[in-house]
Amino acid sequence: MDVKYLKYILAIAERKNMTKAADELFVSQSSLSQYLSRLEQEIGTPLFFRTKGELTLTPAGELYVEAARKVVRIQHDLYQNIASLDRRGKISVGVTSNFGLRMLAEIVPLFKQTYPKVAIEISEVGLPALKKMLSDEMIDLGIASAVNTAPFDDQAHILRREEVFFAIPKTHPYTFKNTGDSLTIDELVTNFRTDNFLLSKRGSSLRGLSDQVFDSCDFTPSAFCETNNITATRNMVASGVGVAFIAESCSVNRDCIRYYSLSPALYRLNVIFTRKNWVQNGPEITFFSYLTHYFEKHTETPYLAENYTGNFH
Repeated sequence: MDVKYLKYILAIAERKNMTKAADELFVSQSSLSQYLSRLEQEIGTPLFFRTKGELTLTPAGELYVEAARKVVRIQHDLYQNIASLDRRGKISVGVTSNFGLRMLAEIVPLFKQTYPKVAIEISEVGLPALKKMLSDEMIDLGIASAVNTAPFDDQAHILRREEVFFAIPKTHPYTFKNTGDSLTIDELVTNFRTDNFLLSKRGSSLRGLSDQVFDSCDFTPSAFCETNNITATRNMVASGVGVAFIAESCSVNRDCIRYYSLSPALYRLNVIFTRKNWVQNGPEITFFSYLTHYFEKHTETPYLAENYTGNFH
């Protein structure tokens, strides 16, 4: 079943640009343009509007793309079912958070003992990109941290609620003022109004939660930098550069960083999202089971990264 040319149209629809689509497909722009022209002549109507250097779908194009996605999905599922007959195949996973990478580092070797010929393809992406990959059915499942499960409520499997801490350097004067384990949002605003905040990028779960905090008290922080690299954020907090919101599973470097619970506490969800039409045979069922039962084996309270033992059995 050759769906190569269907993928050409899907790439054009995704990129909305012939050059970008050709680059993604590793074909020449002229070849791609000629194929599209022949297809439109064959169908008898344009599939794309050409306006201001952008290609957007016509009503006929929307119908064609919808059907093309179904055919590509049917091919994928068919080949996956055939591959599962001799325990071959591939499971594609998107991951947004450190906790997900830690899970996979432990689960994949265990899974490979039973299914050595099944490849696990891992993509480390941000939450907005992961949601798009799920919508486009480019991955089978996503392991993510999120504020909520929208718009995939019926495809979401919540693993746990994870607390998000407010992290400051241990050398910060506030650590001598507050020797406890928590602070209120009012105390945060009052005592850290002039501090540099190290923020996650928009679209991430940490940024969503931090923005909720700021909006609730009409506070605009001084944003020193924005990054989704939690290691870089921790290192900057430890070195006294600024303050940040850091999830419990990443709350290490405690000899240099002081972590406070907020009152009321902040939580994010650790979630597995599955693509809508994911076919689960033996390998997929086993892999998914390892993921969903992971925190039944890891019940540390609090779950701190420095206590991670790497022992799933």
